[in-house]
Amino acid sequence: MSISRCNKCGTITEHAQEMIGTHFSCVRCEMSNPIYDTVLFVNKLLEQYFAQRSELNALRTSSPQSQEAEKHGDTVDIHNSDWLSLETQHRPIVDWFNAKTITATINSNAVDTTGFFDEAAVAIGSDYELLGEICERIRYAQQKEYNSALIHLDKKSAEDAKALETFARKLHEYSLVARCFNNKEEKNLRLVLQNAPNVRRFFAGEWLEWFALMTGLRICHERKAEYACARNLILSYPPNEKRELDVFFLINKTRPLYIECKTGEFRQDLDKYISLKKKLNIEQKYFILCVLDLDPEQCKGLSAMHGITFVNVQTLGQHLSTLV
Repeated sequence: MSISRCNKCGTITEHAQEMIGTHFSCVRCEMSNPIYDTVLFVNKLLEQYFAQRSELNALRTSSPQSQEAEKHGDTVDIHNSDWLSLETQHRPIVDWFNAKTITATINSNAVDTTGFFDEAAVAIGSDYELLGEICERIRYAQQKEYNSALIHLDKKSAEDAKALETFARKLHEYSLVARCFNNKEEKNLRLVLQNAPNVRRFFAGEWLEWFALMTGLRICHERKAEYACARNLILSYPPNEKRELDVFFLINKTRPLYIECKTGEFRQDLDKYISLKKKLNIEQKYFILCVLDLDPEQCKGLSAMHGITFVNVQTLGQHLSTLV
């Protein structure tokens, strides 16, 4: 699919893919406008949006309102706020790593909850046994470069089928899928996929990072704990090492809490995590590996063997509740 936006009246029009690179007369004012690839067009808009928002955040950082929000983070709506992306929110984390001679590079957009990734992730993680099927089928279809994913409802209970349809329509409302069709005769849902890179990453596994982040935020707010948090944090330290941390919290400015999220194979990376735990000097209970498909017995056994706390999507919240 391709798209054009009139530079005169702002009318947006969809076109066939083969129209990319040509010009089109606006249906409203007849002005000639170029036709772009939709994904490229959206990415350019997002670049402008994030650049302008960074400027706005820089202004907010020095304002009395932002300083007040920093002191009273419990008043923030964790599901609809860009307060978490402010430099002042991340500063304690950067300082904590600096004290260990480690440079921490912040991805401020990775904790901005004004979008819908966080809501979708919480829904998936809270009922993964049922809704995980939709996430997995979308991931598989995107990996194979299919245009749609099919969710079969014929063997589901009426209650489960309704829940799946409701969630699928939520994904459409959030623009995480392009369209949602309920074929009642064939008893299935067909989801037409979005191919924007951030949406593909979400279904490829980033949803679990969002779920871990939001679980930690919820518990911090319930306990009224002081915290700083980051996602997709890049660490750099001598001699030439770089590591990405999925989710990181600093509780009361002194207590580090790290959550690595795995939706696939993890065993080949265990030595890396053990080395990182030693480098950061984090207690076992605060160094967490959240692995999607482990059962409680496996989590317990692996925790005893490797000196890292293993949890799954169902037990992550329970464990975090014992720490904050």
